[in-house]
Amino acid sequence: MPSVPSPQSVLDRVRRDVERNALRSRNGIRLAAGLDRPGVGRTPKDVVWQRGRSQLWHYRNDDVRHSPPLLIVFSMISRSYVLDLTPGNSFIEHLLTAGFDVYLLDWGEPDERDAQNRLEDYADDYIPAAVARVLEIAGTDQLNLVGYCFGGDLALLYAAHHPEAPVRSLTVLATPVDFRHLGPLADVFTVGGLDVDSVVDDQGNVPPQVVVQAFRSLTPTAQVTRYVTLWERLWDDEYVAAYQAMTGWSDDHVPFPGAAARQTVQMLLRDNGMLTDRLTLGGDRIHLRDVTLPFLTVRANRDHIVPSDATAPLIDLVGSPDKHELCLDAGHMGLVVGRTAARTTIPTIIDFLRRRSDPVGAAVSGDGGSEVDR
Repeated sequence: MPSVPSPQSVLDRVRRDVERNALRSRNGIRLAAGLDRPGVGRTPKDVVWQRGRSQLWHYRNDDVRHSPPLLIVFSMISRSYVLDLTPGNSFIEHLLTAGFDVYLLDWGEPDERDAQNRLEDYADDYIPAAVARVLEIAGTDQLNLVGYCFGGDLALLYAAHHPEAPVRSLTVLATPVDFRHLGPLADVFTVGGLDVDSVVDDQGNVPPQVVVQAFRSLTPTAQVTRYVTLWERLWDDEYVAAYQAMTGWSDDHVPFPGAAARQTVQMLLRDNGMLTDRLTLGGDRIHLRDVTLPFLTVRANRDHIVPSDATAPLIDLVGSPDKHELCLDAGHMGLVVGRTAARTTIPTIIDFLRRRSDPVGAAVSGDGGSEVDR
């Protein structure tokens, strides 16, 4: 027969439920009022280069133990603070603690002045300029390169078009190469035949609302599911803070430059150029097989933004003899924030980078000077 709970256990459960309901009410009011939003992107950094809306950030670190420096190329359609979400839950913080000299190339918020920017402007101009600035500050002749999401695609285009680039290794996270598998996001421009010009705004760019709605269409029930989960955990202050930070980022996108969007739709979506070897930059045919750097691709099998089928072919497309793949049971954000990132992704990336780095005998200065290139 089932055991009968004791009066004390029943009383404890009732007391717990009452306390949690009180906390749910308090946290629900704070959420609705927009109060107590967690600070994001708080790791100290300096702007050391700028061109247009794009900036190169140098994170301060008085305990650099590895050389060469590390440059992260972020995606063009979302905010880079996901890599530095909150103190204690920050990819950048982990890299700094591990002793790396870390830089990040952030594309800012494009406006009408960026509407004519093409992929060449980023892969053949902005990235090489940022690389040169990092090497100048660090006093080295090489760096390790990391690309996140579409930033990984830009890093691949850069590495393929510039095989002589001063890059020691390349790591990409959640980077699509088979764009047919981006779900409705790809279908509306391929099967549906939607034209980019029909969604650009009066500044000539694809507005962030279009990107947000496209991603939401990938998981139409996600909004309902996340609110149900939130209600169940609304009493937990730590969970609520993490929820605010992560959902805030997932809804926080930036415009996509119109010319780059047209090129992306034609070359990467309709031609599926990375998989079919039909890539062109600045009039030159380029090939992913020309990427021969030590290489690591990190992907997630529960990623609804960049599905696993979109990232899976990459390991076979690059020509690197020293190449590795890490596939995790995680979602898109779970690669860089949360428990999976802290336990698996970040330690694996750190180990890969350490093996391709040299020890340094002295700390690297954190301010790095400043240069603005307008």
